[in-house]
Amino acid sequence: MKNEAKAKAQERIFQGLAVSPGVAIGPAHLREAGEVSVPDIQLPKRKVAAELERFQQAVAQAVRQVGKLKAKALSIHGAAAEELGYLLDAHLQMLGSSRLIGGIEQHIREERRNAEAAVMAEMSAIAHEFDVMDDEYLRSRGQEVREVGLRIVRCLTQADFAAYDSLPKDSIIMAEEISPADTALMDPAVVGGFATVLGGAEGHTAIMARSLGLPAVLGIADLTTAVQNGDRVIIDGSNGLLIVNPTEQRLAEYQNRLRSLAREQRALARLRDVEAVTRDGEKVSLQTNLELPRELEQAESAGAEGVGLLRTEFMFMNRQDLPDEEEQFQALAEIVTGMSGRPVTIRTMDVGGEKLAFSLGDQLIEAANPALGLRAIRLSLKQPKLLEAQLAAILRVGALGPVRILLPMISNPSEVYEVRKIMEVVVRRLKRRGVPLADPIPPLGVMIEIPGAALAADSLAKAADFFALGTNDLTMYTLAIDRSEEQVAHLYNPLHPAVLRLIQFTVEAALRARIPVSVCGEIAGDPRFTALLLGLGVRDLSMTSNALLRVKKRVLGLDMQAATRRAQVIMDQSDSGRIAMLIDDFNEALH
Repeated sequence: MKNEAKAKAQERIFQGLAVSPGVAIGPAHLREAGEVSVPDIQLPKRKVAAELERFQQAVAQAVRQVGKLKAKALSIHGAAAEELGYLLDAHLQMLGSSRLIGGIEQHIREERRNAEAAVMAEMSAIAHEFDVMDDEYLRSRGQEVREVGLRIVRCLTQADFAAYDSLPKDSIIMAEEISPADTALMDPAVVGGFATVLGGAEGHTAIMARSLGLPAVLGIADLTTAVQNGDRVIIDGSNGLLIVNPTEQRLAEYQNRLRSLAREQRALARLRDVEAVTRDGEKVSLQTNLELPRELEQAESAGAEGVGLLRTEFMFMNRQDLPDEEEQFQALAEIVTGMSGRPVTIRTMDVGGEKLAFSLGDQLIEAANPALGLRAIRLSLKQPKLLEAQLAAILRVGALGPVRILLPMISNPSEVYEVRKIMEVVVRRLKRRGVPLADPIPPLGVMIEIPGAALAADSLAKAADFFALGTNDLTMYTLAIDRSEEQVAHLYNPLHPAVLRLIQFTVEAALRARIPVSVCGEIAGDPRFTALLLGLGVRDLSMTSNALLRVKKRVLGLDMQAATRRAQVIMDQSDSGRIAMLIDDFNEALH
């Protein structure tokens, strides 16, 4: 027993993907599959076929997830890999099992129960049969049935957790996979950071982690079998390390790093009220991207000049129904009034892909390739009632402070004109109701995140009041890289010449049309890219609050004329490596 305890406490270091910088030290909390509650709904006959289809799509998604885990298992050596392989094979077999799957479908078809309740009922019945068996091996199969059933439920609901409020302070979450919806539930006052088996550095979960300032490491193959609840762990989000049961020396090193980071933060905090002006007098606007209302305090602490991108998906996540106009108005009003007269750019709903909102129900089914399917403005225009409710809420909140409306995934001017027509109808309706509105009504802008939109920027500039460059998706679509797919995530490169040319083309089109243009993708918050973006003509950057003061420090040390000359040299290059070297050399000279 002593040897066993000693081995258990031995330091182990795991390398993963560094997706959100910083250090956290705390107790490990393994996500418990049982943290799932589902409604039990009696369906009308007309919805049974659609519910069966939704269930089958969830099973297909679960099969894909297990397939990914099997691929990960290949990178593990020894008996653990063999054992994990057997377990995942058993899960795949159950996902194709006529007993489990057929039983669930029978519940849906004959009892007209919603898929989640049907899964829980059949899963519990089968697991109980195993639980009462004398044979220990057969009893263990009951737990496997539960794991498979709960995986299907998570695929159906797209929300793994209920909440994290009851965890010990600075808990480090360990999970196979964490969705953006799960990340949204994490309170940085309680959760220190997280690590997962699956996920890529540029996925929305990683972006959420950076937005909340949570250190995170993704892509650790044998994570959930190597860590136990309560183990002391260190998350090094800057270097992609997870350290389990650190030695006293290692712990002391990281505690020193935490103190050093705290000193750096205090130094940066002194820049909060300093205007972002280059050494040669060029003013730069630094705004924040908001995912959630609770990030307002961070925006205030960082001295953000406004909200350059408010993602509204938080209103549609982790719920069974759709928010109505009044609920959306109240949520947006909290943010607009909280910014105390500083501008807020509100993006209309962008669901699809990994941000699939369960609240949309059968209005949004899973596509074979969600990133290229019915999402963002396409969904809003297909479901105009959804768009009308959102536009009405934004227009109403415009009376409380300066707002702009941003349309995601626009590909041609006709989509903008169609939204303008719908907005005119909503304005007339609100005026008839005597609702206070901003005068003039908020400007309508376009998110440039599709290569076709960047190439058509001149024509879009005639239809839009402003541009916001979404460089995350622009890079993904240009390079055909799924940034949440860990097998190809390393190929995602915003310094690819094609991506930079699309950015340049968009900025120049906006300048010619004399409309504002901002960058609100991840590169806006990385000081490494600041000189290049300013040199290309951008004067408005929007980023996570945690990045704002570091970017401001870089702006204060820049000479705009020198940055412009370096950007011109970079745009003559055809090699990403050469471009990276030119950027890094320029930045190095600033120190």
